[in-house]
Amino acid sequence: MTKQYFIELASYNIWANNIVISWLEKISEEQWNQPIVSSFGNIGATVLHIAGAEKVWLDRFEKVESPVWLPHVFKGGKEELIEIWKKSSADLKTRMETFDENHLQDTLRIRRLNGEYNESAYFASFAHVFNHSTFHRGQIVTLLRQAGFTDVTSTDMLGYFRK
Repeated sequence: MTKQYFIELASYNIWANNIVISWLEKISEEQWNQPIVSSFGNIGATVLHIAGAEKVWLDRFEKVESPVWLPHVFKGGKEELIEIWKKSSADLKTRMETFDENHLQDTLRIRRLNGEYNESAYFASFAHVFNHSTFHRGQIVTLLRQAGFTDVTSTDMLGYFRK
């Protein structure tokens, strides 16, 4: 894996997130908060999880000593959360662009939210972040449909590469 590969994944992540965000901007507050059986209980909580994960991983990559887990502290609304998500995605791309490729195999030691320490290579952590967002964007598609919003399209990576 190369630095360019992760820059491409970060670009894809922004592209796919922006498509999902365009759908979220069209739904009502009722749909945003509608209880739906899923990993996080509603669309808003799922978005909060994705944005929080992108942000906490970015903080870990930047060696922030005690990253804040956004779902524990966020009290804002849909628009504010979407802006946080956009910024964390853009910042992840910047981080990929500025990362020294010679350190992709180096070990990143992080403190998990439960206090435990984990280690993995930078390349593995980078891959995890983008795969994690992809997984939960798929959940959002299902949640949107269950909330009555069906005007969704594909966010598959192949679509990104074809654009």
